[in-house]
Amino acid sequence: MELADRAVGFLLTLVSLSIFTYYTFWVIILPFVDSDHFVHQYFLPQEYAILIPVFAGVVLLCFLCVFIGFVMLKPKKKKA
Repeated sequence: MELADRAVGFLLTLVSLSIFTYYTFWVIILPFVDSDHFVHQYFLPQEYAILIPVFAGVVLLCFLCVFIGFVMLKPKKKKA
């Protein structure tokens, strides 16, 4: 089981680093590259650099509110 946990942890770390590197290059470095350069074909338009994180944050906040609502509405078990 420990080997599987390490593999999942390594995979999650690799995916997170890849997303971070892609987003950092997209937001910080790409605006300084000429618009006709071939590297622009690998990235979405700049307005999505703001829209995607905002949308993800709103979805996360909605799920968090729904979870808190379910926890608060769940009937408490009384001790006898």
